[in-house]
Amino acid sequence: MSKEFDVVVIGAGPGGYIAAIRAAQLGKTVACIEKWKNPAGTLKLGGTCLNVGCIPSKALLASSEEFENASHHLADHGISVENVKVDITKMLARKEGIVEKMTKGIEFLFRKNKITWLKGHGKFTGKTDAGVQIEVSGEGTDGETREVVTAKNVIIATGSKARHLPNVPVDNKIVADNEGALSFTEVPKKLAVIGAGVIGLELGSVWRRLGSEVTVLEVLPEFLGTADQALAKEAAKQFKKQGLDIQLGVKISEVKNSGNSVSLAYTDKDGNAQTLDADRLIVSIGRVPNTDNLGLESIGLKANERGFIDVDDHCATSVPNVYAIGDVVRGPMLAHKAEDEGVLVAEIIDGQKPHIDYNCIPWVIYTEPEIAWVGKTEQQLKAEGREVKTGQFPFMANGRALGINKADGFVKMIADAKTDELLGVHIISANASDLIAEAVVAMEFKAASEDIGRICHPHPSLSEVMREAALAVDKRALNM
Repeated sequence: MSKEFDVVVIGAGPGGYIAAIRAAQLGKTVACIEKWKNPAGTLKLGGTCLNVGCIPSKALLASSEEFENASHHLADHGISVENVKVDITKMLARKEGIVEKMTKGIEFLFRKNKITWLKGHGKFTGKTDAGVQIEVSGEGTDGETREVVTAKNVIIATGSKARHLPNVPVDNKIVADNEGALSFTEVPKKLAVIGAGVIGLELGSVWRRLGSEVTVLEVLPEFLGTADQALAKEAAKQFKKQGLDIQLGVKISEVKNSGNSVSLAYTDKDGNAQTLDADRLIVSIGRVPNTDNLGLESIGLKANERGFIDVDDHCATSVPNVYAIGDVVRGPMLAHKAEDEGVLVAEIIDGQKPHIDYNCIPWVIYTEPEIAWVGKTEQQLKAEGREVKTGQFPFMANGRALGINKADGFVKMIADAKTDELLGVHIISANASDLIAEAVVAMEFKAASEDIGRICHPHPSLSEVMREAALAVDKRALNM
């Protein structure tokens, strides 16, 4: 007789493990299926985000920023240092230590909440009166082992994987995706990056700070087209000043991996043939959902033409009691979006009536300066024919920003011209990922720009720029 659970979650990334924890908090019997293995062959929780994505990339971004500060910016503070060197091996070990601590933390939370970790690959095999049947295949002491479990409710949270270029094999040594780019054992002298999106900019920034000459090739004609144009323009200016060579509107024609270097043939935006030789190449052209080999058809489900699972506003699939969240469904591929959906579904299973306002899901790019926004861009609102008013305030007029030597960037707020309701907040600055949270709260509660303008902010702090931008919407900023 198979084991039976109230909820079985397939995938233990940010969406999956959070869904499992919330369901367990609500008194459900919960199992979570996960097959991820680290390079040493050890099974780990946390998925791509924790193991080879969000967490390790932020660790390397922090380490590389410390190196750049010591190499180039400490002198501004009257601190003299010489012969600053980087130990890549130690830097990578620090990153892995953080990942290990976090994965162990999830294991502890599973034990605390009495969640069963089913180690292996989960695949649907059919339905019975008792529930959905899922086969778990994994490794046991006797080699390959299989068991079938029964779930009253299932949450598919299998995440995504890096999209690769056709006919360009990724070996994660010379040609790397996000996983390999986090583990280069030495600093490439010349680094090529295909894709000027979030991952390309973050990983390109890491290795540029550590000494690489970085060229980013982007097929689209616009830089950061999804961001507000004012933000994208400022970001392009800052990255150019830092030394990132970003080329837009290119067409890649050939990539040759010689085994110790790589050569790219492409056409630039003017139609001229170009060749780029580099020591390493990072391919960051987006991600595709992990929906293959799930046995969806055995329960009457299938992925759409793009590989996603279709769901309604409450993450329910067309099959009763089967839900899907995170990167395998519509919407932005963001860890915090997956987490919110995980909580949402666990509470729906419990009979509650939660909701998510997807317009209030923040976006962040962890470059230097950071880029963050929530809500709509000015170009989106104008395309909708909405009358708006905007306020913008620079960090160069903020005492705290000057004190920490992080005075680049600004906050831009967009409000309805008549009602003053906040419609979008866009930040490029140090700590933008933290500052945007205030905007998310404001927009969730349908605040007006005046509401933020009337709230006392600590002085001196970067958050004062939020207030000044809000005041600037009505042309009454106090420090400009």
